[in-house]
Amino acid sequence: MADRHQRLGRFRSFDGPGERGEFEPFLRRLVLLIGVIVVVQAAGAIAYSLTESVSLWHGFLFTLDTVATVGSDPTPPDLPGQIVKVLLIVLGVGTLFYALVTVTEFFVAGHLGEILEERRTLKKIDDLSGHHLICGFGRVGRQVARDLQVGGDEFVVIDQLSENKDVADHLGAPFLQGRPSDDEMLRSAGVERAISVIACVDSDPENIFICLTARELRSDITVVARASQEDSEKKLIRAGADRVISPYKSSGAEMARLALQPQVTGVVDVAPEYRMEEIDVTEGCEGVGKTIGEIRGTATIAALRSSDGVTPQPPSDTVLSAGDVLVAMGTAEALKKIEVVFTPRRDRQNPVQGFG
Repeated sequence: MADRHQRLGRFRSFDGPGERGEFEPFLRRLVLLIGVIVVVQAAGAIAYSLTESVSLWHGFLFTLDTVATVGSDPTPPDLPGQIVKVLLIVLGVGTLFYALVTVTEFFVAGHLGEILEERRTLKKIDDLSGHHLICGFGRVGRQVARDLQVGGDEFVVIDQLSENKDVADHLGAPFLQGRPSDDEMLRSAGVERAISVIACVDSDPENIFICLTARELRSDITVVARASQEDSEKKLIRAGADRVISPYKSSGAEMARLALQPQVTGVVDVAPEYRMEEIDVTEGCEGVGKTIGEIRGTATIAALRSSDGVTPQPPSDTVLSAGDVLVAMGTAEALKKIEVVFTPRRDRQNPVQGFG
């Protein structure tokens, strides 16, 4: 529990936009209020002891009675003492009003609820193990979160923008507001127990700092980073990223592939020289009516999806029909030969020889 309180304090001290919580201003005003009370009490005790010729202790009691508006002590008979009493009454009432406004604002504005919510968030993170840290919650980060949620994986979101908290809450994920590249922020998100850090902030320099920080805190953790610029990919690798993904390059390659090879509906790189593809058996293509043994060449047919369901490693004598989907794995050259066989009829006069 003490460690959680300490981390909550660190979480409150980050300097990025929207990172500083509302509890710190309240504490500053509370300290100021206590300081004013101490100064008023000390000044009143000295003033009473001088004007009324009493000890400092009796001056302190007179001041406390006056500031607290109790009124149990009699009014000083001399003018100097009366002036001191009037000043203390004014200061005492002003201080009480200031204290009342400070406490009321703290509760009415919901700051106490925010503090309690953050404590619940930290407790929830403390209970996580084997989770993922999503650093940055823009369009890419949100898609990562959806895919992880579909797979049943748990994750913590770290982002500087407070408006992204509603999206994280909708997904049921803990949300920490702050800079993902900050050491204490990653520690608060449970980097010691996480299995991966996903750096998907819009800024390549920030992603580089995230990779450096994560690798420093955990040398064995998997780090996946996003790169907006091509020249940032090598820098991210040097910073500690295990894999670097360029959304713009990937989406551009995917669009070009779909335009050139509409029969190929999905591609996954499984090794530098091998990849896996989903290939549609289109109506009227050369592959309709042929067996898997006739079309596969040197590639491996991992599965066949047809109207009867999915068949893993289908037999070589399986006859292909229009509407079937092949899952083939092999080298780029081997898959190109299969792609040509399933090219739609409208492209037969100018067959595309694959997209490597």
